Amino acid sequence: MVKTHDSRSSSAIIWNTMDCLEQSSLAHLRQEYQLPWFPIGPLHRTIPAPSISLLKEDQNCISWMDKQSHNSVIHASVGSIAFLDSKELAEMVWGLVNSEHPFLWVVRTNSISLPESFQETVGERGCITKWAPQKQVLAHSAVGGFWSHCGWNSTIESISEEVPTICQPYFGDQRVNSRYLSQVWGVGLEWENDMNRGPIEEAIRMLMVGKEGEVIRQRTKDLKVKIELSMKQAGSSYNSLNELVDQILSF
Repeated sequence: MVKTHDSRSSSAIIWNTMDCLEQSSLAHLRQEYQLPWFPIGPLHRTIPAPSISLLKEDQNCISWMDKQSHNSVIHASVGSIAFLDSKELAEMVWGLVNSEHPFLWVVRTNSISLPESFQETVGERGCITKWAPQKQVLAHSAVGGFWSHCGWNSTIESISEEVPTICQPYFGDQRVNSRYLSQVWGVGLEWENDMNRGPIEEAIRMLMVGKEGEVIRQRTKDLKVKIELSMKQAGSSYNSLNELVDQILSF
């Protein structure tokens, strides 16, 4: 959650979050601001909207995912702003390859140089694209893990779809979100190493098939149940959305 700078002059505050995620933080801020308060998340599920991505989404990756086994794919994407240099990109892709798990890797640069044998080595096990329809990808039954920069939208989308995360934050609220995922909710692994293929391979295997990954996966499942309950009738997000509608109609 990011605290706003000058919310006291507002008529109300709408949050893309849920009581089940941040109850204590929400209670503290509610005391501080003394304003009508509407945590109505997850917004991408509560109020579906067409994609507004600035980059063209590659729908071909969905066809590739349709061929993969349930919970087998690691989806790797570090967002639209963070930058990896060519060495880091090479280490990341070979870590993905060496994990021996199918992977969907979103990389927005042509600077990575892959040997001619790369496609032969990977075959149909890997899909590399410049941009993907992330909400659709995370909701796909083939996805079993998410390597993420932990922006808030990505965080909400992944936990709403029961996808555990390897957290690689870069700046701003990403670091806080990463701590929530790994330390508070226990649904992610925090990446604190340099970009080297060996540790990357180990982290992916730990999340996807390791014992620690099993515990994380169960916590992710439990958290998704709480989120869905909040969206159902009499749930916290359901009630907040109705109260928001009443507030708007009262003006």
